[in-house]
Amino acid sequence: MRLGRRSLLLAAAAGTATAATAATAAAEPRRGPVVIGHRGAAGWRPEHTAASYTYAVQTGADWIEPDLVPTKDHVLVVRHENEISQTTDVAHRPEFAGRRTTKTVDGRSVTGWFTEDFTLAELKTLRAVERLPQVRNRNTVFDGREEVMTFQEVVALARKLSKAHGRTIAVFPETKHPTYFRSIGLPLEPKLAAAIRRARLGPRECVVQSFEPTSLQRMTGLGVPLWQALGTTGGPYDLASSGDPTTYRDMMTPAGLARIARYADWIGPDKSSVAGTSLLADAHAARLRVGPYTFRAENQFLPADLRRGTGPNDFGDAFAEYALYYRMGVDAVVTDFPDLAVMARRG
Repeated sequence: MRLGRRSLLLAAAAGTATAATAATAAAEPRRGPVVIGHRGAAGWRPEHTAASYTYAVQTGADWIEPDLVPTKDHVLVVRHENEISQTTDVAHRPEFAGRRTTKTVDGRSVTGWFTEDFTLAELKTLRAVERLPQVRNRNTVFDGREEVMTFQEVVALARKLSKAHGRTIAVFPETKHPTYFRSIGLPLEPKLAAAIRRARLGPRECVVQSFEPTSLQRMTGLGVPLWQALGTTGGPYDLASSGDPTTYRDMMTPAGLARIARYADWIGPDKSSVAGTSLLADAHAARLRVGPYTFRAENQFLPADLRRGTGPNDFGDAFAEYALYYRMGVDAVVTDFPDLAVMARRG
């Protein structure tokens, strides 16, 4: 991948600023929006790995996000999806060739290898790889170095990092495809609730998110905040599968936000749903906090006027985008580049 001048400058800034940013984060209280490391620091390391989470915290992230899916023996592990051919080396492991199959997940046909067909011991033999190698070729240097983590291991890492950096690092777990997993006898919510109680995670240490409202409603009473994630098209699968026609657009109206506020504390819309709309003001009026997703530095993920260089994977003016949303008054940002978000927050 060819890096433009802007990319090289930002990469150099990230590399040289790590120690200084970590020292500043440990020494100063957070000011401004919460910076959430999306699957860790996915812009700089393969997502959902110990290296990714550690780098996120070292460079200032306040929360780290693990996506949760179950194993065959019903252990919660951390992967972007239950189909793992893009995030592990499973496709190159001949001993698991026979596990490749096709399933219908949330109404979509998906072919590959699925966490629910592997025991934890089997998954632990796999190694993580960069999910977007054509976009983040630099991250492929780390392929094969990290194992699949359990949620319990992420909690332990967050506690270790909190102690090392002198500040509380929260975990921000997302229940992935909860209706699907409930349908095959591997419900996510009881295991997640038990893990939260066992670790005695409080409201400063854990926020639970899901795109499916019924999943969140099953998590009430835990004493931790709940975050309703919102898509840009269609509606939550749990509602659609039960015949409820409610769309994400419906959920972002004042009436929809009022309904969300009955069970959740946050909404997490796509950043495009916030810019140029009344969503932020409407959500605040409903006493909901707002954390848009997903902020990235590459041109293809930035507005046209903030793109720099000639390639879609060259870095654009990510700092200007953060500044725009910070001025809007968002309460958090979900980002693949938490170091850049922290630098922008400091001004």
